[in-house]
Amino acid sequence: MVQFKGVVFALFAGLVLVFPLSSAFAGTRIKDIADIEGIRENQLVGYGLVVGLDGTGDSLRNAPFTKQSLESMLERLGVNTRGANLNTDNVAAVMVTANLSGFAMQGSRVDVTVSAMGDSESLQGGQLLVTPLMGADGEIYAVAQGQIAIGGFSAGGDAAAISQGVPTAGRISNGGIVERETGFDLAGQSSLRLSLRNPDLTTARRVAGAINSYAGLPLALALNPTAIRLTRPPNWKGDMISLLADVEQLRVEPDLPAKVVIDEVSGVIVMGENVRVSTVAIAQGNLTITIEETPQVSQPGAFAGGETTVVPRTNVSVEEEKGTGLVVVKDGVALKDLVGGLNALGLTPRDMITILQSIKAAGALQAEIEVL
Repeated sequence: MVQFKGVVFALFAGLVLVFPLSSAFAGTRIKDIADIEGIRENQLVGYGLVVGLDGTGDSLRNAPFTKQSLESMLERLGVNTRGANLNTDNVAAVMVTANLSGFAMQGSRVDVTVSAMGDSESLQGGQLLVTPLMGADGEIYAVAQGQIAIGGFSAGGDAAAISQGVPTAGRISNGGIVERETGFDLAGQSSLRLSLRNPDLTTARRVAGAINSYAGLPLALALNPTAIRLTRPPNWKGDMISLLADVEQLRVEPDLPAKVVIDEVSGVIVMGENVRVSTVAIAQGNLTITIEETPQVSQPGAFAGGETTVVPRTNVSVEEEKGTGLVVVKDGVALKDLVGGLNALGLTPRDMITILQSIKAAGALQAEIEVL
């Protein structure tokens, strides 16, 4: 039996939640909506070998880079294996990644992530050998080594196998040692920029205004929807760090664009506070078409001759649910009223997605729709 759903797709029921927005009027700290130039992490990457695996490493015939790396490493240790038939399966080639703080000092430690490159089945029990970690400029900033901890496992026999998580990736807590500092002098800066995480002209102007109002001097200037330039005057008591510590605690009210975000896969709908609709009438109903196939076998008598055939039998029925009628959503309603009007129709999230897109197509939704 096959069923078709028309007009709307009532796949599952759900709720539209309206989160309280009263806390937003108290303002948000600048440190929670903006990044400071120079205070950032740097991504490091390296290539290395993991040894000590229990027969779950790379097969050297299928992973020539593992074989070449193993031979090169042994040569540096004074062991010549060129031309030898290496057939070990206890070694795996891996990529090692880490994030280096902009102010990490030489000798401090960072966490590293290890991921298999070849056909290794698991890195469980493996030991990462000394691996240099390079930045985007090609310089070595850290060195990683240590025992790998993985969050999954894999086991099996000839007829069955079981696995959980990803056994070919793991982490080494504090497995990297910083060898080179970035050398950024934040305290000595006389001017730097604040970068808004959600670019907006109004928010940028409000941030600059809050800083200037606090200092009583024109220290901040909004350059574009993202950047605000902050300048430390020569007569300021303290360095740039003391100024930033005061500035990041200032509170502003971010301005948000009118946007509706829709995730059609999960049926999630998120609407911003500033979403408005023009006067529009909405009706909703379901149309169900059911097609049922019940084929029958037609078999002739024993002495009648002929052939046995299958005779199709199709039963088609159409059922249209009684809709809720037209519901009028008035012009310029707020988010709470819009949600209340849609809930009055008894809609599922899938129905709301279809209706919101239809309202947008009619030009009555004064907001941007973003479909994930």
